[in-house]
Amino acid sequence: MRICRRAKRLDKAARLPFNPPRRASAREAMKIDPEQFRVPEDKKVKLKRWPTRVKPFYKSKKHYQEMLAGHIAALSRQQGLLYAGGRRAVLLIFQAMDAAGKDGAIKHVLSGVNPQGCEVFSFKQPSATERAHDFLWRTTLCLPERGRIGIFNRSYYEEVLIVRVHPELLDSERLPDGSPGGQDLWEQRFRSILDFEKHLHRNGTHILKFFLHLSKGEQRRRFLERIDDPDKNWKFSPADLAERKFWKNYMSAYEACLGATSTRHAPWYVVPADDKENARLIISQVILDTLAGLKMSYPKAGPAHRKELRAVRRRLTE
Repeated sequence: MRICRRAKRLDKAARLPFNPPRRASAREAMKIDPEQFRVPEDKKVKLKRWPTRVKPFYKSKKHYQEMLAGHIAALSRQQGLLYAGGRRAVLLIFQAMDAAGKDGAIKHVLSGVNPQGCEVFSFKQPSATERAHDFLWRTTLCLPERGRIGIFNRSYYEEVLIVRVHPELLDSERLPDGSPGGQDLWEQRFRSILDFEKHLHRNGTHILKFFLHLSKGEQRRRFLERIDDPDKNWKFSPADLAERKFWKNYMSAYEACLGATSTRHAPWYVVPADDKENARLIISQVILDTLAGLKMSYPKAGPAHRKELRAVRRRLTE
């Protein structure tokens, strides 16, 4: 009974409004403002102040499907411009606790994107070869080409999250003698990440980072659903339950990470994840607004190319 009461208190707290806006009309209430979920640069983050649930941006299941379909169609058009231009790339990074809905968000939000211009990479436990390199090496190999969208389901951020919670993992990374330890190590890795992302931005890769913020009570509910539903048994691992013991440690690690690495050119968004449908709408709106902000257009043919096209057309119509 103690667990149930605690879960109810957590769920109630998770539904508390975050910076509630003025009373809006029904039409205005459906508008999603990505800035509401963006982590400010150089600001400390306290995740207790960020909600895991906000008022739905949709009125019904049908309305949600219509909104998502509209976002997907618009994303497809923007991706076509990105691919045709071939001068920019987009990297989407997803981080979260287990059962927060990363896989579902990627599946639904990017469902309308042309597979030729998009690739998803899921980073699990590093191999021996990967551990023999620096912590950015394995993800660097998977960065998107210009004209494409790359999606990292977990990423190099694992090295300042799970490794920070379980520092014994550092023993297998064969760090050089004299490497810093404790807080200095994490500060050094944050600096490496910031320099790396700044380099990518200068070279045309636009980075968006999403932390799907799930409450502990909602994670418990989803774990039970995976256990009780035979079709979802494959999703659950006893290791998932073991990691719940470190919840506070993970929240502290995320707070340090989000506060240290959210920048103007590579922002973090804290997405309330207790409502999966709402989370997908927020994520798709952030991506869509970012792509639209690039003001892309299809490449214009120069005089020589237009002349060549006219000549080809004449041959085809003779």
